[in-house]
Amino acid sequence: MSGRAQLMWDEAVTGYDFGPDHPMDPVRLALTRRLVDALGLDREVEIVSAKPAGDSTLRLVHREDYIQAVKAASADPRAADVSYGLGTVDDPAFAGMHEVSSLIAGLSVGAAEAVWRGDALHAVNFTGGLHHAMPGGAAGFCVYNDASLAIARLLELGARRVAYVDVDVHHGDGVQAAFWEDPRVLTISLHEHPRTLFPQTGWPEETGAGDGEGAAVNVALPAGTGDAGWLRAFHAVVPELVADFRPDVLVTQHGADTHFEDPLAHLAVSLDAQRAVQVACHELAHEYAGGKWVALGGGGYAVVEVVPRSWTHLVGIAAGRPVVPETVIPEGWRQEVFARTRQLGPVRMTDGRWPVSWGAWEAGYDPADRLDQAVLATRRAAFPLRGLLA
Repeated sequence: MSGRAQLMWDEAVTGYDFGPDHPMDPVRLALTRRLVDALGLDREVEIVSAKPAGDSTLRLVHREDYIQAVKAASADPRAADVSYGLGTVDDPAFAGMHEVSSLIAGLSVGAAEAVWRGDALHAVNFTGGLHHAMPGGAAGFCVYNDASLAIARLLELGARRVAYVDVDVHHGDGVQAAFWEDPRVLTISLHEHPRTLFPQTGWPEETGAGDGEGAAVNVALPAGTGDAGWLRAFHAVVPELVADFRPDVLVTQHGADTHFEDPLAHLAVSLDAQRAVQVACHELAHEYAGGKWVALGGGGYAVVEVVPRSWTHLVGIAAGRPVVPETVIPEGWRQEVFARTRQLGPVRMTDGRWPVSWGAWEAGYDPADRLDQAVLATRRAAFPLRGLLA
């Protein structure tokens, strides 16, 4: 195994563009890639591309009729079939949609293959993490579910157990659905409560079915949850489950939309807490998965202030050269931000909350506290199904 991290990148991913008024602005991808360079992280990783996912790979998760519907909408956006979630407000059809969506999927599959083969210990595709796409339809800004495809490819290659941890503010519903009855895949999603946010799923009682009962775990956090609560919930649930599951590979999704400046959600998490969870995921991979870690991006709609910094931290952690939070961002990058967006870019790689702290679950809980109630609901619903104490 080379031990060197891979960063999956192809400039063509910036063509994943739903239009000028859509919140998923591809400038967030370009600015992240430029910030990686500005901080010298491009010299610490192997930057590689991958072939777009072909139909046989896409069919590991997606139905053939849906793939054909995406191709048809890609060739003629006016012909998009809304019954497949295409041509909607969330997922407008655009020319070349199939090509760029299959490229992003191919990058995540390539990351999974590299880690499984031993070409890299860690691989990052921050352009991926499109976790809402279903086997038969687009949803929530997602066309092909690259996270599910990466996991399915790992299983195809021989992985016996894959753990998926999703810390996007929205429930990782598409990945959960893809492996709902599969005991080989443990899906854990930490998200804002479905009462207050799309996709209105991810209740603690959603725990899988059939042979996969107990393989889906959902932590539904109250709106307004900040750093201490978010980190407390993560550490009260995720490490114990991953330790028990002992995956061959850890796949994580790092949507940056938990941030307090994100316009589409209602959590109050800082960049510094996001970095802390990235560090924790890295540590879990080394402790329980032999270091094999595939890290993906996801949501994030504060496209200048938050997303580039969050995912650049992720790249640094995977590369073994974590960016010090107090690092001053090079002026050249900030000038590029202004040239592209007419916005002022952030000055430092921190929100000023480092180091972050939280109360350990093992020290006790308050049954009257809303955050602790959320954690308790998850532990009581899911932990006994895995033979663990709630």
